Amino acid sequence: MNDSSPVPADAPAPVLDVWCELQCPDCRSALDDLRALRARYGDRLELRLRHFPLEKHKHAFAAAQAAEEALEQGQGWAYVEAVLGRVEELDRAGEPFLVEVARELGLDAEEFDTALIDGRHILIVDADQAEGKAIGVTGTPTYVIGGERLDGGKSQEGLRRRIEEITDRLLAEQG
Repeated sequence: MNDSSPVPADAPAPVLDVWCELQCPDCRSALDDLRALRARYGDRLELRLRHFPLEKHKHAFAAAQAAEEALEQGQGWAYVEAVLGRVEELDRAGEPFLVEVARELGLDAEEFDTALIDGRHILIVDADQAEGKAIGVTGTPTYVIGGERLDGGKSQEGLRRRIEEITDRLLAEQG
């Protein structure tokens, strides 16, 4: 199947789980690959953010909760990209930076602040982290597609090509 072949309307798009941490410079580096995958596949591939906050980054857990609030407000990936693009500022400023990014994107910053205080998204973050540990995620970024785990925490070399191969195979199987 080539890139322009239609996928049957009732066929679910293959899912690429992206285990990410918003204070991770390697995840920032992976953004170019994710943008390229979106450009190539559009709606034929579902990119799903999964949280895997690492203990070594003290603002990662709050950032994951903030990303969930951004998703709830309809701008999840825009928020993720904005925060990852400024990892150093998150390192320095912490939670106030997370609220500021929301404000810059035109999101309800007060709701972000409240969500970080009341912990309404904590169960989603905890569940993602527990699932990640259960399937062997040890670092970020890590991808899971078609039942295959691809670890980008040590090197991202060749990962996009491998994701494309798996995605093309999954799409062909649907066609």
